[in-house]
Amino acid sequence: MTNKGLSIGQISDRTGLAPSAIRFYEEERLVTPFRNAGGQRRYERADIRRLSFVMIAQGMGFSIAEIRQTLETLPENRTPTKADWERISKVFRTDLDRRLAQMQALRDKLDGCIGCGCLSLKACKLYNPQDRMRKNGRGPRYIYGDVLDAHS
Repeated sequence: MTNKGLSIGQISDRTGLAPSAIRFYEEERLVTPFRNAGGQRRYERADIRRLSFVMIAQGMGFSIAEIRQTLETLPENRTPTKADWERISKVFRTDLDRRLAQMQALRDKLDGCIGCGCLSLKACKLYNPQDRMRKNGRGPRYIYGDVLDAHS
């Protein structure tokens, strides 16, 4: 039996993605449909999982480039196995653990700042004593950079 694949409409129905989003993900090399004799895009069933993974990973804050790099480790000619997804999960878990630690540190330290009322990270004695972060320039590095590590 010949593999006829799934149309973009069928993939759209199964994933909830608009066809334009699916075409965008194709342009970004996150899925690689084949063309039937009439030149229409056709997708493998495994592309449903790939696109679902893309949506979930984007929702967790991963960039298209990070997702592409991860998906490139999956086999193209077969449906990814549980072992394939477990391997990817370990990579993402490490990054998610790091992000969670940053968010928890921010949450725990932000409580004190909200009560402080100074509204100035430049003048904040807790995050930036003696304005030592001035050498790094302006911006959110006061919260996300070395400051969290130094005050954890």
